[in-house]
Amino acid sequence: MKRKIQVKQIDITELDSDAIVNAANSQLKEGGGVCGAIFRKAGPEKLQESCDEIGGCETGSAAITPGFNLKAKYVIHAVGPVWHGGDANEAELLSGAYTKSLKLAKENDCHSIAFPLISSGIYGYPKKQAWKIAIQSCRDFLDDNPDWDIKIIFAVISDESRHLGESIMTEILK
Repeated sequence: MKRKIQVKQIDITELDSDAIVNAANSQLKEGGGVCGAIFRKAGPEKLQESCDEIGGCETGSAAITPGFNLKAKYVIHAVGPVWHGGDANEAELLSGAYTKSLKLAKENDCHSIAFPLISSGIYGYPKKQAWKIAIQSCRDFLDDNPDWDIKIIFAVISDESRHLGESIMTEILK
């Protein structure tokens, strides 16, 4: 398997990857958006029970649970920051959510992982900045782990987000 990063316009719950990432809240409770879709598809009772056993997760970090009814073996719950204008350590926290997710994937022998664009929905992170941090964080992690093969997919639902992600990826990975 090759090491690569790509953007796909697809429902993240439909991906057959080793792990999918949930844009989670710090209480690891079922939410709306991507989080709600993942919980519904995984089996909300089982996934919530597994999350409750963890007890919560700090912003900028991540936790892992089984995927239950998903095609993915694992769900990695990454807690991104709420956007407060950029002066509240948001960039570092967002990068940390990606990096910790990738560390958990590696620790659990995952060779494919799918991310949503963390914090860019109801948490209000500006999409262009969120894309730059997401792609740079993944690239940095790959550079720091040269012997680990993994396919990283960013799963988005809109043409606009896909085009923006592809544009920024081309800029960063050139």
